Amino acid sequence: MTFAIAAVIVTLAVTAWVLFVRPSDIPEPEAADPAAHLEDRKKVIYENLRDLTFEYRLGKLSEADYQKAKAGLQTELAGVLAAIDQVSQGAPAPPPPAPKADPLVCPHCGAKFDKPLKFCGECGKPMREEAKA
Repeated sequence: MTFAIAAVIVTLAVTAWVLFVRPSDIPEPEAADPAAHLEDRKKVIYENLRDLTFEYRLGKLSEADYQKAKAGLQTELAGVLAAIDQVSQGAPAPPPPAPKADPLVCPHCGAKFDKPLKFCGECGKPMREEAKA
């Protein structure tokens, strides 16, 4: 009986010693790179350009659609590269762009639909926020 109690006490003591973490034992977090989100966005834009060119060469896109999409991606890439240059020169990083509203999700109730609608099928409110003048 005493052997079992001693074994439990030793087990509890070893478990407590193993699980005890002092604040000094925790490593300092790495400094966040102010341009990390910009670098991630740059990689995504380059991938999109590569995919766009591939689809154009397969014949899935017309010349006009290809040029329009390519120009839009290149404009966005130029903005991201300019922001990376600003950050590397010591200027504060611009905030990441706000996500665009999904036309398939109601901004009021969050209902999701298969195709874009003018009014929500759940709450009946307009699917797009009207610009206030």
